[in-house]
Amino acid sequence: MIRFTVEVTVSGGLHARPASVLVNLLNGYRSTAKMIYNNKQANGKSILSVMALGVKTGDELTFEIDGEDEKQAVADVQALFERNFAI
Repeated sequence: MIRFTVEVTVSGGLHARPASVLVNLLNGYRSTAKMIYNNKQANGKSILSVMALGVKTGDELTFEIDGEDEKQAVADVQALFERNFAI
């Protein structure tokens, strides 16, 4: 399992579009993806679960990714946040 924290810099936080991009990315991996924010947990592969966290711009978000392809999943999630969700 790999645990890491990112700062959300995308304008408006994890609203529908960035949440959808993140969920679609995570669903491409076999690893499980848990997101932790403000003492709440979400399944990173569920759009409703991710949006229910209510993550806003400037918030810190912790991920726990576990599985056979966890290293690549972590690298891709970190890259997504670093490029501010630009495709």
